[in-house]
Amino acid sequence: MRPIADLVIYEEDLSRINACLSALQRKARSAAILLIDTSGQLIASAGATDGLDTTPLASLAAGSIAAAGALAQLLGEKEFSFVFYDGERKRLHLSLIGSRAILLVLLDQNSAVALVRLQVKKFSREMEDIFTELSRRPNSGAEGKSSPSKPAIGEITDDDVENLFGKG
Repeated sequence: MRPIADLVIYEEDLSRINACLSALQRKARSAAILLIDTSGQLIASAGATDGLDTTPLASLAAGSIAAAGALAQLLGEKEFSFVFYDGERKRLHLSLIGSRAILLVLLDQNSAVALVRLQVKKFSREMEDIFTELSRRPNSGAEGKSSPSKPAIGEITDDDVENLFGKG
């Protein structure tokens, strides 16, 4: 199983991931959702993220999940299924998705924790299916190549160049 950092995520993959995150955010009635690589890099987000400093939030969430994993091992557990933080105004639900990614769900005091747990379980299965599909692709990104019909996110295609500079 390749880590997310080794996977090539195309625009249509990211659209699918974003659609899943948006659906989870609505169904769980959460304020925001972050999907984070286990190294602490933000992959995608949904909801009210404009007021969040997502870079340190993603890094700290990854550290929290790593610490929870170490605590689980010390106690003879394989892992803890989630980590939950409960503050005066905000709550965080962190869960590991198939050892590949971390799902951070930001709740306010009006969000129902039981609803979030239920929706996260459903979402985790769907997200793991997406990651499994991505990992079955050849690792063309490692050699600096990508499929000509599916440019990687941020990659400039020949059509982009022609549109930018004219067709000569």
